[in-house]
Amino acid sequence: MNTLPPAPEPGRAGAIGVARARLEGPGKVTGAVRYAADDPVKDLAFGYLVTAPITRGRIRDIDAATVRSMPGVLAVIDHTNATRLNPEAGSYFGPDGNLQLLQSAEIPYAGWPVAVVVAGTWEQARHAATMLRIDYEEFTHDTAFRPDHPAARPALDLFGPEAALGDLATEFEAASIVVDERYRTPEEYCSAMEPHSATAWWDGSDLHAVDTDQGPWIIAGALSALFELDPARVHIRAEHVGGGFGSKGLCGPQLILAVMAATVTSRPVRITLTRNDVFLITTMRPPTDQRVRIGADADGRFRALHHEAAFAVSPLVEYIEGCTELTKTLYAARAIHTGLTVIPVDTVPPYSMRAPGAAPGSFALESAVDEVAERLGIDPVELRLRNEPAVGPVSGLPFSSRESSACLREGARRFGWDMRDHRPRRRPDGALLIGTGVATTSFSVGAFPSSASITAESDGTFTVAIGAADIGTGARTALTAVAADALGVDIGRIRALRIADSDLGAAWSAGGSRGTTSWTWAITQAATRLRARLPAAALPATVTVDTATLLGDLAARERHAYSAVFAEVAVDTASGEARVRRLLGMFAIGQVINPLLARSQVIGGMIGGLSMALHEEGVRDRVTGRLVNADFAGYHIAAHADVPDIEADFVPDYEPGIPLGVKGAGEIGNVGTAAAIANAVWHATGVRQRTLPLRLDRLLETPAG
Repeated sequence: MNTLPPAPEPGRAGAIGVARARLEGPGKVTGAVRYAADDPVKDLAFGYLVTAPITRGRIRDIDAATVRSMPGVLAVIDHTNATRLNPEAGSYFGPDGNLQLLQSAEIPYAGWPVAVVVAGTWEQARHAATMLRIDYEEFTHDTAFRPDHPAARPALDLFGPEAALGDLATEFEAASIVVDERYRTPEEYCSAMEPHSATAWWDGSDLHAVDTDQGPWIIAGALSALFELDPARVHIRAEHVGGGFGSKGLCGPQLILAVMAATVTSRPVRITLTRNDVFLITTMRPPTDQRVRIGADADGRFRALHHEAAFAVSPLVEYIEGCTELTKTLYAARAIHTGLTVIPVDTVPPYSMRAPGAAPGSFALESAVDEVAERLGIDPVELRLRNEPAVGPVSGLPFSSRESSACLREGARRFGWDMRDHRPRRRPDGALLIGTGVATTSFSVGAFPSSASITAESDGTFTVAIGAADIGTGARTALTAVAADALGVDIGRIRALRIADSDLGAAWSAGGSRGTTSWTWAITQAATRLRARLPAAALPATVTVDTATLLGDLAARERHAYSAVFAEVAVDTASGEARVRRLLGMFAIGQVINPLLARSQVIGGMIGGLSMALHEEGVRDRVTGRLVNADFAGYHIAAHADVPDIEADFVPDYEPGIPLGVKGAGEIGNVGTAAAIANAVWHATGVRQRTLPLRLDRLLETPAG
C-alpha cells in the first residue's frame, strides 16, 4: 500500500521557514546554467535589428537589395514582406499597437524596429544591418510630458474607481494645517542584467521558442493570438531568466521578430537585443507629476487626503500607473479623494516596472506625510501610528492582516529612532550633514489562477510540474519546499521540480507580487488531492489541479504586504552628493517560505529604491525626442559603491485564507525606500526635495557670502 505521513500543519513539515541556498546556485556560479541566448540549437541563424533614428514619421524607402547580397545574409525583413499580425492582439489593457512590429511604414517613437537582418552569424547580421539604407520622412513629435497637456484625459479604471470618500472642501476648511505640494518622478528603465533574447523555430506546424520572459504560459497565449495560431501548437520555455523587473512580462520584440525570421528563413533564428535596443524598445516606468494635499488637526490626525497623479502613456496602448493605490489604504481620514490622468506622448509605451504605481506614489504620499510631521513638530513615526485605519479607509473592508504598526515600531527600535533630534540640519559630520528618514508602505497581494501537477513515482519520490518562472528570485527553491511541506515528506523526496514551460499548463507569471502565492496555492491543492488518492493508487500516480474555481471562495478583504523603511544619509552640500549610510527595512510578507531568499529579495528591492532615489533618470533630447542615455554609461543604477549597510527582517505575519499564509515579497522592498531617503535628505539639509532623482545640482548649496 502507498502511504504518506499525516498531513502537516502549514509550515510544520520542516521545509517551510528554513534558510536554504538556491538549488540552481552552483550551476549559475559555474556557468552550467544556460540563459535564453545560450541554448545550443542546430542550424541556428541570427537576427539583428535596425531601429528608427527619428521620433515620429514614416519610411519613404528601404534599399534592401544590396544588403540581401552580402555574405551570409539570409533575409531582410521589413514592413513590405513581414508576416501579417492580428491587429486585435493585446495585453491586459486591450489591443497593443506596440506588438504590431513591421506592419506598416509608420514610426511611432524613436527606436521603433524598422527591419531585421538575418544571417548565418551574428557578426554578419550586425554588419549587414549597418549597411541598410532607409529614407525617412519626419513628422512633428511630442515627447514633452506635462500635466497641463491639452490631450490630458482620465485614466482607465480597470483596477476599480478612484476614491471619492467624504467632503474634501469641508475637511480642508476645518483642518489646522494643510500641506499642498507637487512631487515628480522621471522615466525609469527596468535595467535587468540579461538583455532580452529569443530563439524560435518551427517543427512542422508547431512553433517552439526559448525566450527570456516572466511567464511562458501567458507569453505563449499572447504569441498565439498575435500570429493567429492554435495555442496548443505554441511552446515557450524560459528556463533561466536574468532579471525582469516587469520588462519581460509582455510578449517582447525579440520573440515576435524571431518568429517572423524563423518563418521567412525556415531555420531557427535567435535575436538578442543590444543594451541600446533594450532601453529604446522595451517597457519603462512612465514619468509622473503628482499633487498631494493633506489636511490635519493639530494633533496630527488626518482629516483629508487628496492625491492626483498624472503619468505618460503612448498612443499605441493603454496603461495604468496606479500611483494613488497607497492613498486608499495606508491612512485613515474623513475624506479621501484620488484621481489619475494620462498624458499621451510619442515614446515607447510604459508598462509595469517593479512596484508599478506604488513606488512613485509612495514617494509623493510619504514625502507629504513627512511634511505634515515637519509642520506640526510631531515625530514622523508617531504621526503615522496615529493615523492607522481600523478597516480599509475607502473600501470599508476588514484587513486580512495588518502589521504596518509592527513594522514601524520594530524598525524604530532597531534603528535607534528614539535618539533622533527631529529638527533638521542638526547633525554635522565635518563637511557633511547627516539626516535620517522613514517611510511606511503597503503593496496589494493575492493570487491568480494557476495549475500544477504532482506525480508520486514508484521509487517513493515526487515530481512537481508547474508553469512558474524563476527570474532570479529563487522560485525553484521556494516551491520545492512548498511541495515537501504540502506532501508531508522530507525535501529530498522531491525528485524534480519542472517549471518555466508553457506546456505545463496555465500559470500566473512572476509579477505583481502574486507569483509565489498563486503557484503555492496550486501545488498545495494538488498535494492534498494526491494524498487522498495514494492509499489505493497504482504508482506512478499523477494529480493535476487548476485553482481557477477555488479563488472565488476567498473572502473579500483588504490584502496587503507592509513595510517600514528607515534611512540614514550623508549630504555634502558643497558638491551636492548624497550618500546613503544605512538602510533598515522591516517587512510583513505573511509566512516566510525561505528567509534567506526572502531577505535577499527585499534587500534587492531596497537597493532598487536607493537607485530610484539617487540615480535613475531617463533623459530625452528636447529637439529630437530621443532617449540620450540609453545605456549603462549614461543611465545610472546603484553599484557596489552605492550600497550601504543594509538590514532587512520580517515581523510575524500570516495571510488567512491563502495556503501557507504567504504574501508576495517582490515589490514591497522597492516601495518606500526612495521616500525614506528623500525624507532623510530633508532632515540632513532642511531643504525638501520633491523631484527625483536627488541629483547633485538639486542638492548643491551656494556658499554664504
